[in-house]
Formats: sequence, structure tokens, C-alpha cells
Amino acid sequence: MSRLFSRFLLAILLVLGAVEVLPAAQASAERPNIVLIFVDDLGWKDVGCYGNEFVETPNIDQLAAEGVRFTNFYASGAVCSPTRCALQSGQNQARIGITAHIPGHWRPFERVQTPRPTNAMPSETVTVAESLKQAGYTTGYIGKWHLGSGELFSPGGQGYDFDAEINGPHFEGKYRARRKDLKPKAGQYRTEFETDLARGFIQRSSEKPFFLMISPFAVHIPLGAMSSKVEKYRAKAGDNPDTHLPHPIYAAMIEHVDDMVGRIMDQLRQSGLDRNTMVVFTSDNGGLYRRYDFNPEADRSVSVQKPLRGEKGTLFEGGIRVPLIIRYPGVAAQGKVCDEPTITHDFYPTFVELAGGSLPENQPIDGVNLLPLIRDPQGSLGREALYWHYPHYHHDRPSSAIRQGDWKLIEYIDGTGQTLLFNLADDLGETTDLSQSNPGRTQQLRQQLSRWRNSVVARMPIPNPHYDPDRAGEWWSVRTGKPIDSQARKRFPATEKDL
Repeated sequence: MSRLFSRFLLAILLVLGAVEVLPAAQASAERPNIVLIFVDDLGWKDVGCYGNEFVETPNIDQLAAEGVRFTNFYASGAVCSPTRCALQSGQNQARIGITAHIPGHWRPFERVQTPRPTNAMPSETVTVAESLKQAGYTTGYIGKWHLGSGELFSPGGQGYDFDAEINGPHFEGKYRARRKDLKPKAGQYRTEFETDLARGFIQRSSEKPFFLMISPFAVHIPLGAMSSKVEKYRAKAGDNPDTHLPHPIYAAMIEHVDDMVGRIMDQLRQSGLDRNTMVVFTSDNGGLYRRYDFNPEADRSVSVQKPLRGEKGTLFEGGIRVPLIIRYPGVAAQGKVCDEPTITHDFYPTFVELAGGSLPENQPIDGVNLLPLIRDPQGSLGREALYWHYPHYHHDRPSSAIRQGDWKLIEYIDGTGQTLLFNLADDLGETTDLSQSNPGRTQQLRQQLSRWRNSVVARMPIPNPHYDPDRAGEWWSVRTGKPIDSQARKRFPATEKDL
């Protein structure tokens, strides 16, 4: 068949609508696969390449040696659901109203009433998976979702072809997948099962570009790991473990995640896909020091994020600064470090650009494409500022925050009017409040933060008519409408066995 006749036949088929022409970038066989490993509660200092000398993470460290390690990457939220919403939507979650984990915490006698979070990501949200499907990608989701219940609000209802959602720390009654033949083996550790699912998806999906998001429940509490790893870290800590070391069970859980990374990379290599796959490793929020309702005098800590201040559930650096490693051979600068401030909702436009797709027309996208930084880690995005909004009681009081350059301002929105200002270049640990010595900058950042909240219609706390200072510290369950019995929630006494 001559080239001229082939073109003539193609023209006829196009007129008849018999074929679909894809953009050049989309039609290319070189479009990369994308694997996103999204760990639960992993803190900035929890892995070796970020300075942890106690936990052994050779596979994660190797990922950093072969890609770009980001030092100023932030979770969009201080807890899980907000960050997950931002990732899926490309938006700051304050636009949608998922500002706390679903269903949220409740302290009914505080100075202010905090807004209840939206109980599911709206079904009309165009997710990153849906945008990648439109670009011709097969999509898969494995692990914790935490963005709503029911088929409509599940990963499968939000654009994922393969949906193996596992909510909660255990399998019983929590595992749902469209392929019923995929079940955990008897006694199998959860992270190993999640890895088996990921390897199977990669094997089945190698014929066309794919996007796979793996969201292990690890390293979230309740703590639990294989005994051999736990004993390894107990022995490593010695008889009198340093309080500046992570809990031995927590350390073992981190190593389980490292094993996951290693096995996924092995599968990509075995499938001949490791050179044409972007692998992204990150976390949904900062590390946990102690559970929010534990006794700080009696209960053992989980992780240690020093020199960062704070933990999960706060807008201090320890609550929102997390690891980010991106490996993409031939594109990502190998073994380089990027100090540019970046955030979770940047993944959406990055992945869509990588896939040769299009962003949704009627959905604001707050993220910025990271590909220029992946290629040149010394570059700049030219972004004005980063913003957070966490109007809830958790490990701290309701607050919002802005980072502009090296300056960061936290404004408490609990009726106290307190504002904190830090220069992160000089004070990474946020130890010195500069708000009084820099009133002009404090006012400027506070006004800018207020304008941003108005622009996204952020939900704010309101005065509480039931305020009772004597009962303000009580935690109540949103689900039952009753006070929470913290002691009853513990599986064991506060010992080395469990948290």
C-alpha cells in the first residue's frame, strides 16, 4: 500500500469518526509510567537519606541516589484526608472543605466551634486518575483511601481502573477489590500484601502507560510489625533506649515500607519498565510524636522529627514537612537535591504534563508543574507563597499558615489572635517568634493569608456558645456523640509492646 493511499484512507476514516487521533506526546510509546508511593504518617526525618541514622532504609536511600531529593517539600495538610484530597484534586483542600481527617475530631467545650469536614471528596471532582485516563493511561489504586465511603466515593468511583482499597490497620471487613481472587495469605503482613498487589498490577499493565498509586497503612498507629524486625531495633537501641530514637516497632514499620520500595523497583526492572517509569516517594503528613489523647508523662513516643518543631496535626514544620524523592532516569537529575518549596497538589499538573494530557477546564488547579525542577533542581517555580488551613483542634489549636520565601507565619484562629513569625533559613526549628520585632512583615503576611482564605472560601471556626474552660480539653467522638475513653482505646498498657 503506497504512502499516499495510506494517508487518503486515514483521511476518510477521520471523517467517518472511525479512528481517534491522539496528541503526539500522548501517542508516543515513550510516555512514562507513574508509580506513586504515598506513605501514611512518615515524617521528614524518618528515613536514612533525610538524616535518620537509626532506621535502615537502603532501598529508599538508593531511590534518592538515582533521583532528586526535595528538602522543602510539604504535605498539603497536617493530617491524612486533606492531603489526599489535594493530591487527587490538584487543589488546596480548603476549597473543598476537607480540612480534617474524615470524620474529624470534636472538642465541644472549647472557645470556638470548629467546622465539620466534608465527609467525602465530591464525585464531580475531576481526579488526577480521571485526567490520566483521558490521556490513555491505565490507573490503579492500592491501600488507604480515606476520602469517603461507598462505591461512588471509592477509588473505583473516582477514576481508578483497579481498586484495591484497604482502610484501617487490619484486613478483616476492610478490604475491598473488584478482583475477588486477590486476597491476603493467612498471616500475611499488610505491607507485604499491598506490595504483592502492586507487583501484580505492574505485571498486568505493561502493555500501555499506567499510573499506580500505592498508599500503605504503615507507618500509622496502632504500631505493629514482624517480630524479627522489632527485635532487631530493640537490640539496636539497647537496654536503655534513647528517647530521641523512634519507637522500635515504628522503626520496624519503616523498614517494612523500605522493603516495599525495593520489591516494587525489582518488579519494574524485571518487567523492563524501570527506565521508563517515574517513581515518586512521599508521605501524607508529618510524623507522629504521640497520639493526640495520650498522657505525655506516661506514654512512649513514636517518632522524633528534631530539629523540626511539632508533629502531625500541627502547622509547625514537623507536622507538614515530609520527604519527597522522584526518580525518572534520563529526566530527573541523578543524586541531586532541590531546596525549592513544593507541595502535594503539585503532583496533579506534573503527572498530567508528563502524560501529555490536559488539565480540567472548569476546576481550579492550585498545583504547579514540577518537571522544570525535576530536570534542574537548582531552578525556581516563581511561586508567590504556600498556604495551609487547619481550623481544628488536634495536636495544636485551630490555625492557618503561609510560607513566603524563608518567612513563615502561623495565625491561630481560635479567638486568641495569636500570631507566630519565623525565618526558616535561620531557625528551622521555629524556636524564635519574630512577630513583635518584625511588625511590618507580620502584618503583610497576615493580610495575604486572610486574602487567600477569602479567595478559596475557607471554612472558619465560630464562637462557641457552649464554651466551658473547665471542660475545654475533653475529646468526644464524632461518630458516637460520646466522650472518648482514651485508656479503653489502648490495646495494651503504655509499654514497649504497643501504642
